[in-house]
Amino acid sequence: MNLKTKIQEKTAVIGVVGLGYVGLPMAVTVARKGFKVVGVDVSEHAVTNVNNGVNYIGDVDDAELKQLVENKMLSASLSYECMNECDVIMVAVPTPLDKYQQPDSSYIRSSIKSLAENVSKDTLVILESTTYPGTTQEILVPAFEEKGFEVGKDIFIAFSPERVDPGNKDFKTNNTPKVVGGVSEKCNELSKDFYESILDASIHLVSTPAVAEMEKIYENTFRNINIALANEMTILCEKMGIDVWEVIEAAKTKPYGFMAFYPGPGIGGHCIPLDPFYLTWKAREYGYHTRLIELAGEINNEMPSFVITKLSKLLNKRGLALSKSKILLLGAAYKRDIEDMRESPIQDLICLLEDHDAGFDYNDPHVPKFHNELNDKHYTSVGLDKIEDYDAIVIVTDHKIYDYKDIVKRSKLVLDTRLACDGIKADNLVRM
Repeated sequence: MNLKTKIQEKTAVIGVVGLGYVGLPMAVTVARKGFKVVGVDVSEHAVTNVNNGVNYIGDVDDAELKQLVENKMLSASLSYECMNECDVIMVAVPTPLDKYQQPDSSYIRSSIKSLAENVSKDTLVILESTTYPGTTQEILVPAFEEKGFEVGKDIFIAFSPERVDPGNKDFKTNNTPKVVGGVSEKCNELSKDFYESILDASIHLVSTPAVAEMEKIYENTFRNINIALANEMTILCEKMGIDVWEVIEAAKTKPYGFMAFYPGPGIGGHCIPLDPFYLTWKAREYGYHTRLIELAGEINNEMPSFVITKLSKLLNKRGLALSKSKILLLGAAYKRDIEDMRESPIQDLICLLEDHDAGFDYNDPHVPKFHNELNDKHYTSVGLDKIEDYDAIVIVTDHKIYDYKDIVKRSKLVLDTRLACDGIKADNLVRM
């Protein structure tokens, strides 16, 4: 039975390499559609949890995961040997930046090397990890060709960027449109067949993997640059005594040619702070300097310092030095109503407060404790029963669970970096 028929009849076994924020929701989505799914991860914790039906990703339903595991539709392993039984394999491994802000493709290289040693002929391999344009052709294709596979004939390779938006209630893995770029027409055809069988969304085919890789980078660079513009407007409006939030609300009334982006204490998540740098790194290979992208990154990276400087000035007006003050950071996750701490701006804020010898705590019901990668320290969330004891509250993440009216009422000073207290009027409330 050929691969196309296996996909159509749902007898194909699906492999998922990497069971994190992208891989586990995809594994559940595929298993939900009636395919047997086998996952691989280097984390024993992740593999054990999956095999026990224990969820650890916010966008996955606990009961559904448990049911799929009990029905033997989903399992996990530490070994790539299980990939030998798979007909379609999706790779969703981390693609971080190194200390020089250059792409670290070691996870992709390692996983693809292991796959090439364990897969069978007539297998479709799809890379979903966000990466620089050229990765699929430069890393995946040679790895399989070195093992004797002929791409487009007995092994099929494509790139299809993940579009996971943690916490999004409307768009999940199953209903978000998918972009696919295969190495050949046959690779595209099989990829389209597969995604149509598991997703309730449109599939958009592009001519090459590089187009799909660039498309993903473009999506996140677009957001990064526009957030940087909103942040720079905030800095300028601060100097001019203008409320940037009111400016944005006014601009939103234009029914065309404007899309609202909002300032914040910094940008977080795996995508927006990192992805644009994949492109700036690759651009150097072609002798091009991506000035706008790099400038946007600089502006966004300065926002934690902007927040702490503003906080210090507000305290000074009240006769307090930051070094003698006690601050409560409200919210730790990088965005509202999730537990994801990747690249969260609170990590920078904490380091800056420590540099100023300020006392501080944090509260986040979604993040009871976390490890700050910037200073290698661990922190634990405190309660909100002693808000009155803090000299200032800084709203870092606008979780809906918070009662902002009560927080403002009980606080000496509130610095709102997210417009969480919109509509609340109080002398002790200051918007960033």
